[in-house]
Amino acid sequence: MLDYNTPEYLPSSEELPCSDDTPVDNELQNLIPNLLKAILALIWQDRWDWFFGVNMGIYDRTGQIRRTPIIPDGFLSIGVPRRKNDPKGRLSYVLLEENNVSPTLVLEVVSQTYGGEYDKKKTDYAKLGVLYYVTYNPDYYQRDKHQPFEVYRLEKGEYVRHLGEPAWMPEIGLGIGRSQGIHEGWQREWLYWFDEQGNRFPTPEELAEEASIRAEEASIRAEQESIRAEQESIRAEQEQQQRKLVEQLLQRYRDRFGELPE
Repeated sequence: MLDYNTPEYLPSSEELPCSDDTPVDNELQNLIPNLLKAILALIWQDRWDWFFGVNMGIYDRTGQIRRTPIIPDGFLSIGVPRRKNDPKGRLSYVLLEENNVSPTLVLEVVSQTYGGEYDKKKTDYAKLGVLYYVTYNPDYYQRDKHQPFEVYRLEKGEYVRHLGEPAWMPEIGLGIGRSQGIHEGWQREWLYWFDEQGNRFPTPEELAEEASIRAEEASIRAEQESIRAEQESIRAEQEQQQRKLVEQLLQRYRDRFGELPE
C-alpha cells in the first residue's frame, strides 16, 4: 500500500502556494517584522544558520497535504541555512525541506481584523513546536483583553506567559521588546532586539545616521585643523616679514652711523 505521507508524494515548495493571498490590514504588519529582520541581519551578519521570514507560508506535513499554510507576520528559524541554494530563494517554509526544523520564534501583529492570534493561531504554533510566540497589539489590546505586548514560551506543549520586558530568550541569545524610535521617517513605538543587559540593538538607519554624524564631525575637525594650519602659516609668515623689516632697519642704521654700540 502506498504511503502518500512519504517525502516523494508530498508537494514541494515549488508546488505549494507561498501565501493565502490575504492582504495585510496595515503596513505595520510588514514594517515591524521587516525592521526586526534588518536589525538581525546586522547582529548576525557573520552567521549563516538562521532564517527570518516575513508573511511567508509555513507548512508542516499535514499542511502540505491540505495545501493551507500557517502565515505569521514574521518568524525566526535557527539551525537552517540562511540562504537556499536556489536563485529564487525560499518560496515558502516547508518543514520537510528544512530538516523538520520548526521556527524558534513567531510574531503576530494583531490588527483591526482579529485573526485568532490568541486562540487558533496560538494552538497551531504550539502544535508546530514554536518555542516563543510573540503578539504585538498596541491598538486593539483592550478589545482582545490582552496586553499590548506579550511573549509566550512553550512548556510541555502549552504556552506560558513570559513576564518582564524586554523578554530575554536564552535559546536565541536575544531579547525582544518595545521602544520608541524612528523607522522610515515614522516616529512611534517599534519592536527591537535587545542584549541580555537590556540594551537595545541599533537599526541600520540609526547606524547610518551615526556614521553620517561621525563623518560630518571628522570633516569639521579636518576643516578646523586646516584653519589652524593656515593660521600658523600666516603667523610664521608675519614673523618672517617682521624679522626682515628689523634687519632692513638695522642695516640702514649701520650704513648711516656704523655699528651699533655695545
